[in-house]
Amino acid sequence: MTTSIAKQRVLLVDDSKIVRTTISRLIRKSFDVREEANGEAGWEAIATDPSIVVVFSDIQMPVLDGFALLERIRQSEDPRIRGMPVIMISGDEEDATKKRARAAGANDFITKTTDGTEILSRIDNLLHLVEAKQQLVVNKQALDQTVTRDPVTGTFTPHYLVTEGAKHYSNARRHGGPLSVLVFRMDTYGEITEKVGRSVAEQLLARIAKLVMGTLRAEDSMGRTAEASFAVIFPGTSSQQALTFARRMHEQLEKAQVTYRNHVLRIRTSIGLAALDVDSASSIEDLMKLALQRLQDAASRKAERSASQDEGSAVKPVSLPSDIERAVQLIEHANADQLGDAASEMLRRMLPFVLAVCRRLNVEFPLDKITQALRNGPK
Repeated sequence: MTTSIAKQRVLLVDDSKIVRTTISRLIRKSFDVREEANGEAGWEAIATDPSIVVVFSDIQMPVLDGFALLERIRQSEDPRIRGMPVIMISGDEEDATKKRARAAGANDFITKTTDGTEILSRIDNLLHLVEAKQQLVVNKQALDQTVTRDPVTGTFTPHYLVTEGAKHYSNARRHGGPLSVLVFRMDTYGEITEKVGRSVAEQLLARIAKLVMGTLRAEDSMGRTAEASFAVIFPGTSSQQALTFARRMHEQLEKAQVTYRNHVLRIRTSIGLAALDVDSASSIEDLMKLALQRLQDAASRKAERSASQDEGSAVKPVSLPSDIERAVQLIEHANADQLGDAASEMLRRMLPFVLAVCRRLNVEFPLDKITQALRNGPK
């Protein structure tokens, strides 16, 4: 019995049948070739055909040109498509066109006069490059699974936290015991990063992690699950006990006063909680997801309340209290010449006070008229 090895597929996208046929003939012995006549059809092929490993695309095409196709590829949510090698084809050999192709994310650029040996060599180089990048990703993932501590905060890595949490979950299910998960996030981390820089923000994050870890038991597990988020797994802890801890921790963090080079760094947090005594979860991951969802719901409600308060606190024009209104009218209509020196001096002394009150209340003040009245009086 013989086994055939499927060839890797190259997609040729060009509105010229002659160009497609020419390039296809040059590489067909080494690759399976699929041809499309415009960018839209090419995109459909890329999205539905997982065997495609390299794309050759013309620049000037109907329906969807080469640059628009390249943009779709590089912005795709699918990692396979987003990282696919793309070689642009054109009869235009100007440097500006090549630079634009590179800037848009093209891996290589050839003209329609490039010979077959050169094309095959470039395809081969690109495939080796892609393979090397994929291997780096695999190696990094393997390394991440062997590291147990986050280098910034000293808490567990997400992978190790789940590993430890799975043990606690299995034990709780086996013996019917309680298990709780607390997720909390430092909502002001981005704001603090912009204000004082990432290094200082990470130092503050590490201090928060140390503060919380100092209140945990030996059997509890805490890990950094995102840039400014943490999860704490409490074995043998009911939802009510975990809620009490969460409230106490939240109050401590909200009250913390941190100043850095005259910048007041306010710590604001959102919290989510899930527990086996009140929630249904088939794994520790499900319990953590439920806690995270509640954190996100709490953060959304907090944002809505803040927006509502901002609308309610908008500055509105107000009227003066009646006694101050009468005083303003008296000053405005006073004739300093008739009142005499003593009265004129009294008006001058009252003026700064009334002006300050009007400014504080956001009230228009007839300063020009009053100043003119005082200027006309005796000195």
